Amino acid sequence: MTRAPAPGAFLDRDGVLNVDSGYLHRVEDVVWIDGAKAAVRRLKTRGYRIVVVTNQAGVARGFYGEDDVRRLHAWMNAQLDAAIDAFYFCPHHPSAGSGIYKRACDCRKPAPGMIMRGMAEHAIMAAGSFLIGDRDTDIEAARRAGIRGVRFDGGNLDDLVADLLGAE
Repeated sequence: MTRAPAPGAFLDRDGVLNVDSGYLHRVEDVVWIDGAKAAVRRLKTRGYRIVVVTNQAGVARGFYGEDDVRRLHAWMNAQLDAAIDAFYFCPHHPSAGSGIYKRACDCRKPAPGMIMRGMAEHAIMAAGSFLIGDRDTDIEAARRAGIRGVRFDGGNLDDLVADLLGAE
């Protein structure tokens, strides 16, 4: 059965869902952003498909592996009552690291690859979709994907989401 298209809420991870502590990969180091859990619940109850898109250069730099990122994301989703439809991460870096991870790619933000993949794999329509990010690269990735980019500069994420949804 094909899912009917729905709008998507794309969320950066570090600096939006959790405090950006630098190369986060262990559950014991997670500090949630104020209002993050409530914001995800609000988006879910409003019918959004929720996709996390995050650059993870720590993989390219050899600080941790892809399995570490997947374990962290599974734990985060369990803490969020499985509200996240998908977690996508880019393990590449164009100039740091070595081996297969040291390369330019179409998934590292500001490239729109992770957003485009989420739209295709989860029947997300561009109309009504947005990305919340804390960096210019997030906002540029949203623009390149043809969706709205919303800057989160700290504070309570649920307040931002409530304002955003109230403006719809």
